[in-house]
Amino acid sequence: MKKLLLLFLFISVSITAQKTDLSYYLPANTNYNQNIPTPASVIGHEVGEWHVTHDKLVEYMKALAASSDRISIENRGKTYEGRPLLLLTITSPENHKNLETIREKHIEATNSNSVDVSKNPIVVYQGFSIHGNEPSGSNAALAVAYYLAAADNIDDLLNNTVILFDPSFNPDGLQRFAYWANTNRSKNINPDPNDREYSEIWPRGRTNHYQFDMNRDWLPVQLPESTARIASFHKWLPNILTDHHEMGSNSSFFFQPGIPSRTNPATPQMNQDLTKEIATYHAKALDKIGSLYYSEESFDDFYYGKGSTFPDINGSIGILFEQASSRGHAQETENGILTFPFTIRNQFTAALSTLEAAKNMRVKILQYQQDFYQESRNSGTNKAIVFGDEKDAAKSFHLAEVMKKQHIKIHEVKEDFTENGKTFKKGYSYIVPMNQKNQRLVKAMFQVKTKFQDSLFYDVSAWTFNHSFGVDFAENVSISKAGNEITDLKMNAGNVSFKSDYGYLMPWNEFYAPKALNAILQKGLRAKVSMKNFKNGGNAYEYGTIFIPVQNQELNAAEMYQFLNKVADESHVKIAGVTTGLNDGIDLGSNNFEAITKPKVAMIVGDGVAGNDSGEIWHLFDQRFDMHLTRLDTRDFNRMDIAKYTHIVIPSSGLEKAAVEKLKTWVQNGGIIVGYKNTARWLASNKMINLNFESQKRDSVKNVSFENRSLQSGAQVIGGAIFEANLDRSHPVNFGYKNDKLALFRNSTMFITADKNSYNNPIQYTSNPLLSGYISKENAKVIPNTVPFKAQRFGRGRVIVFTDNTNFRAFWFGTNKLLMNTIFFGDKM
Repeated sequence: MKKLLLLFLFISVSITAQKTDLSYYLPANTNYNQNIPTPASVIGHEVGEWHVTHDKLVEYMKALAASSDRISIENRGKTYEGRPLLLLTITSPENHKNLETIREKHIEATNSNSVDVSKNPIVVYQGFSIHGNEPSGSNAALAVAYYLAAADNIDDLLNNTVILFDPSFNPDGLQRFAYWANTNRSKNINPDPNDREYSEIWPRGRTNHYQFDMNRDWLPVQLPESTARIASFHKWLPNILTDHHEMGSNSSFFFQPGIPSRTNPATPQMNQDLTKEIATYHAKALDKIGSLYYSEESFDDFYYGKGSTFPDINGSIGILFEQASSRGHAQETENGILTFPFTIRNQFTAALSTLEAAKNMRVKILQYQQDFYQESRNSGTNKAIVFGDEKDAAKSFHLAEVMKKQHIKIHEVKEDFTENGKTFKKGYSYIVPMNQKNQRLVKAMFQVKTKFQDSLFYDVSAWTFNHSFGVDFAENVSISKAGNEITDLKMNAGNVSFKSDYGYLMPWNEFYAPKALNAILQKGLRAKVSMKNFKNGGNAYEYGTIFIPVQNQELNAAEMYQFLNKVADESHVKIAGVTTGLNDGIDLGSNNFEAITKPKVAMIVGDGVAGNDSGEIWHLFDQRFDMHLTRLDTRDFNRMDIAKYTHIVIPSSGLEKAAVEKLKTWVQNGGIIVGYKNTARWLASNKMINLNFESQKRDSVKNVSFENRSLQSGAQVIGGAIFEANLDRSHPVNFGYKNDKLALFRNSTMFITADKNSYNNPIQYTSNPLLSGYISKENAKVIPNTVPFKAQRFGRGRVIVFTDNTNFRAFWFGTNKLLMNTIFFGDKM
């Protein structure tokens, strides 16, 4: 009976804590400036009473900036949904008067070891809730910002620290989750985990508008939110960057270091030593409020695209915080009832303990950053790397664009040259000298590693950028090959060579050729695709070249020329006018030029479908190629008329049994399914495609202890590695590729047996396919000569499958064309 009474009291106290006031978070024995507005006075509720929406968060940050001489605020851009990307700069009023001078001195110290850093303020970037449904961070930002604006005993901190304060890394996701949690909140908070409040609807609030996990985009920088924060990072080069997250509700609180054996070897040991020293401040602060915590037992510091790891290759210290999540306002857990205010208080406490560490360790950390860049400058070489694609300027441009965002110096190629059998053409290639400040970051971007101390990874084990962008690449190139440094990077202009009364040819090599073709077809113009190589007017054209005849079109010759000029300009492609249909090889009137059908594409989304994968495809269509993509929700599929669609993309998983016959009939009538990942098994099990799968080998390691039993199975996972495949470039799925080999990203252990007929294996892994990343010895024996792609007829239609994601995280430019080829040429496969 006594235990029941104690439990009742705990529950009562926990639920009542929802009504707590601001003092629950703030340090005791501190006075606050009454002229500074509290969060409740602006947003209309106490911190933690409701989930703050992004608009209210913005409103409060603007109110603080207007009332405090410790705070300035800037809007660095907007999200896909138009929400502002705010950054507050918080420091003493005196520092604010000289802020640009402070910044310049801080940067100067990273460029020269003659600068005395002992008098410089330390720079701390504090960022919150990059995953929108991990909201305790952004809600804590309300209290942290108030404390820094109003507390009267922090002059020493503010005089010696410049705080770059990012209250919401992910405005769109935060807004989506806050709406869900608030609209499902009861007056009497119900902590039952089965309550609807704790089960978001698809696609949930973790991601941004296009369903990207933005905590994977710090290195590739493909999203507007990332572009803003990376610009701020390089503008200031902060000494510490904190990244506030949440984890499973039954956990406690985690702070880095992570598992030591899973640290990227390019990260200096001193970085980890300093991280561990900073951790003692977190422990002391959390001890003071009685919160449980742990460190060094989970998470890693390997992939430099995460917020807590990206700083480590930039002379900074990245720190991950993971708070057990209430996923709403209060939830029953193994540790009792976890309330939303409690999660906020832990995040608040860690934010302040970071600043305390920064203040006390200021000189030591500033000196570490200075030494990092000195060593980087001293370890650079007089060689360079070069990358490019002599037939695809846009793809090469976008890799160069990433490097410019990362403050890496790049040069144009002085003149065309060949290195290791690859041609690097001026205007299509870029040279990166390795004797520059950020050469360590360059090495990290192009890192190739196939041997590892540990076999488990929290994220991908490879991201090598020349492979992900699908460009030719060479190292140790003479710096004499470099031309002028590029300060104003621009994409090559597109054009039409001349007005023709006969027709136009558009090579399919350029990245944005699908955008151009879609515009042409949507205009109602007829276009054909070449199934063979040929020459016209002395110019060579490859498989996949698009032919647009002038005669018998809805536009006359003058109108067509004007329209195609607009298309070429917007898509950065070159279109050649022709004066004759007589070719060296197939002629333009040949049946080997096959008509292209205007596509109308749909994609299955909703429950059971991977949100990241579907979002990447949506982004590719919508943002990169300006193509309509109708998203069909799994809940409504059985009620929909799908006859009007030419293609249905299924990113992962499958549909319920009742939908199978409907889908079969649609394919038999001429529809094309493009399935990814486990959709291949689903399609095979429903006898829509005939596939044979190679069995995954069992781990040969013996005598595994009970403690390490999870490591044995975990080591068999391919968490994200890069593999080489041979291409049959005559097959429509490979149209537009100039090389006969392609690097593919893989994060599955689904291995499809190759067909006995080689022409049915247009993409096939080589006999030794691993290019970069981790694969177990057992899986390494299975993957050679298997196939990651299959296309088969089913009635009048086609069923096409990929074992892995060809659109991974928006920076796998190198394999985006595979999906586009199935859209425009799928009926020819």
